[in-house]
Amino acid sequence: MINYITYTNQNSDQWVTFVHGAGGSSSIWFKQIRDFKSQYNVLLLDLRGHGNSNSQIKKAFKQKYTFEAIANDVLEVIDHLKIEKSHFVGISLGTILIRQLAEMHPERVQSMILGGAILKMNFRSQILMKVGNTFKYVLPYLVLYKFFAFVIMPRKSHKQSRLLFINEAKKLYQKEFIKWFKLTAEINPVLKCFRQVELNIPTLYVMGEEDYMFLPSVRQVVEKHYKSSKLFVIQQCGHVVNVEQPAIFNNASLSFINLAQ
Repeated sequence: MINYITYTNQNSDQWVTFVHGAGGSSSIWFKQIRDFKSQYNVLLLDLRGHGNSNSQIKKAFKQKYTFEAIANDVLEVIDHLKIEKSHFVGISLGTILIRQLAEMHPERVQSMILGGAILKMNFRSQILMKVGNTFKYVLPYLVLYKFFAFVIMPRKSHKQSRLLFINEAKKLYQKEFIKWFKLTAEINPVLKCFRQVELNIPTLYVMGEEDYMFLPSVRQVVEKHYKSSKLFVIQQCGHVVNVEQPAIFNNASLSFINLAQ
């Protein structure tokens, strides 16, 4: 089982589960914990090979990485904790895993807060994937990761987010990075399905106005999925909205969860 941390609130029967992105860990939510645990029970996860789940690295190497398999890692934890239903908060690639879990088990997902959501790979991101696939066996993974982080979060105001993810990525292994990167081979058909199918689950997309790679496609999807989805755009903010503008992110997310109960 992957590593997890819980914060229980005796005054609530509601759970909020946080899912980080590739190269991160549960520590990226440090600006959310205080606000959320004051109102809800909180579950933080370290995805396989990340954070304190990297002690299972030998076991992980033997497993094939798919979005479904990694979503099942999350399901295993909430089953273990006997959490029947949870609100889910994700960032970047973590939003894909939450949506995958919602496709598989919609009855377990009470609402979704998708920050820096990835719904379509635009031309620039497709080029990034090709560069990564070309050099993933040649260059040290940290060189590639730093390059990706700079392209996705290029501005001076994004520096804190870049450094946070790069420092977390240092805890990965080269083979682990390659396994995660191979997930990009299945990302396009998965995202196409997500764009086409609207789930009957309250969904809030929290995007930075400077998230030029992913915001346009989220706008398009929210227009189509208007029955269940809303978009909240944070001004002067990039991809990692929970780190760059935590107070605004927390207020918007908690307000949405309060309504989704």
